[in-house]
Amino acid sequence: MQDRAVIKKLIATALLLACGSATAHHSHATLDQNDVRVLTGTVTKYGWQMPHVFLKVMAPNREGKLVEYSIEMGNPPSMARQGWGKDSLKAGDVITWKGSHDKNKDRAYASAEWVEKDGVRIGTDSAAEEEGTVLPSTDFSGVWTRDDPGGFKPHYLPPTDWPYTPFAKGKVDAFSETSNPALACQDPGPPKSTILPYPHRISRPDANTVLIERDMLPTPRIVHLDRNAPRGEPSVMGHSVGWFEGDQLVVETSNFVADLWGSHTGVDSSDQKHLLERYRLTNGGLGLMVEITLTDPVYLAQPVTFNHYWKKLPDRELVQAPCTLESSQLWIEGGYSK
Repeated sequence: MQDRAVIKKLIATALLLACGSATAHHSHATLDQNDVRVLTGTVTKYGWQMPHVFLKVMAPNREGKLVEYSIEMGNPPSMARQGWGKDSLKAGDVITWKGSHDKNKDRAYASAEWVEKDGVRIGTDSAAEEEGTVLPSTDFSGVWTRDDPGGFKPHYLPPTDWPYTPFAKGKVDAFSETSNPALACQDPGPPKSTILPYPHRISRPDANTVLIERDMLPTPRIVHLDRNAPRGEPSVMGHSVGWFEGDQLVVETSNFVADLWGSHTGVDSSDQKHLLERYRLTNGGLGLMVEITLTDPVYLAQPVTFNHYWKKLPDRELVQAPCTLESSQLWIEGGYSK
């Protein structure tokens, strides 16, 4: 209940910051792509935090007035892949950056296409590729990232074709991203945690265990290949049991607790949630598809089945960074749009 109170407090803050709009976007919906500026200023704050890395910079606006700009950047894993780290900047650094300005010209908010310090460009090229050799997987192990067929498809809204119960339909119809559990530094469990665009690492620490870890998720999923493995207390991750059927890894998960956005963006889940996942290697071990069947009688009138796709990345350590309520509020500040 305390977490929900925190979310309600953040919602109130968000509405004050939203200038009258209601639905948050983390897609730079408020930025004017036709108003790209190059500005120079002094860093007042650099936050290597979830859900997004943020910069605060004192810089002159077009009228020459010194104002504090908020600059939204990517999440720590994506920034790390481009060479950024928690010590890339500090308060007092003088930087130059290029980015789109907010549509509200009186608002000191911008994106960052690139950043330079001491004449050296650090950059934030969102098209940067992982460096290193990508080796095919033969046993599902490795680092994987989301690979939507036909190009990246962000999950900004709840699915429109799911068979919601009347209870769930009312909540989905009232969707607002201000209810995002990330704003209270909460991490939903699967399948929501699985389909987020963060790299995952699958490993086999021993003969009876498959471990599924993820950037920015401190709690891993443990898949027990021993069907008699004892259950722990109910949790957002649930209790997962796996087995092999031919070339597929099948994972069945139950023993959940109620979870904000535990099923999908804007779709909560109950303690009756049940998952059946089928993992199958594709593209000669360079791709991985998981077929997810989700059952939750509180929110779904019948089970739904959907596919999720990953592509193989070079092996690397996963990236962790703290989530703070301060960073979450800066994320809210990032812009609201219908």
